[in-house]
Order: sequence, then C-alpha cells, then structure tokens
Amino acid sequence: MPFNHFDAQGQAIMVDVSAKQATLRTATAEALVQLSSELATRIDNSGSAKGDVLGVARLAGIAAVKKTPDLIPLSHPLAIHHAAIEFTLDIASGRLYIRCTVRAFERTGVEMEAMTGASVAALTVYDMVKGADRSVEIDGVRLLFKEGGKSGTYQREGTAGW
Repeated sequence: MPFNHFDAQGQAIMVDVSAKQATLRTATAEALVQLSSELATRIDNSGSAKGDVLGVARLAGIAAVKKTPDLIPLSHPLAIHHAAIEFTLDIASGRLYIRCTVRAFERTGVEMEAMTGASVAALTVYDMVKGADRSVEIDGVRLLFKEGGKSGTYQREGTAGW
C-alpha cells in the first residue's frame, strides 16, 4: 500500500479530504514513562518540588492535541470535540501509562492528535521531574484504538479492556 501523503511525482501533499463525509472519529494513544519506584511514589503523593506533576501533564497533553496541525506538517486542522488524558501509575514497577483519547466529528481521523497528546504529556512529566532524576525514560508511544471513517475500527492486539 502506498503512502498517502505523496502525489504521483513523490511530492509531499496534504491529503484531500474534501469529498469525504464527516463522521464521529475517536482515537486513543498511549505513552509509557519509566520512573524509579521512589519517584513514582513522589508523583503519586504530589511530592515533586514543582507540585502536581500529573495535573500539569494533563493540561499540556490537552493543549498539544489542539496544536497538532502546528507540529505535524501535513495534518489537518480539526475541530476537536473531546480530549482527555488519563494516567495509570504502577508505583512498584515505576511505570506511568499515559492515555490520550480524542474525539471529533470530522472528515479525517484523530490518531495524530491522540499520539501528540500522549507524547507531550509524557515529555511534560519528564520536564517536571528531571531535576530529581534525569534517567526517566519515555517509551512505547503507540495507537491503541481508533474508530470512524471508511477504514473502520482498529484495536491494538492485547489492549482490549485498557
């Protein structure tokens, strides 16, 4: 299957979605932030010297969703109807899962918006805690789910019930 952001001459283009019908589009993406269990405990207790790490990351992720067309050159500006950031913190393993869900009634999908939101929320966590521990890692940015449009529903294998 060819890449859809190139014309017949190989030039980068914004995909023409003008003839497509608007439908409800939903996407959920995830990013993993690997922390020490000590740092995870501090985040859970809002013990960072900078305060509520997850609250700041939530706002940053939602703002990033709305800025996606400014960051990803060929993405379409969309009227976002819903953007949410959720966190699951496993203190023992130090794993912080960040999930971003985006919904819009549009002619094109919201996968890039969900992935951008999860990524920026993860980067914000790093920024908030780097003074305490620079070894924090961001890993596994991935699409978990999407629905809407002619390509239908996609559910990443092994992620049902997340």
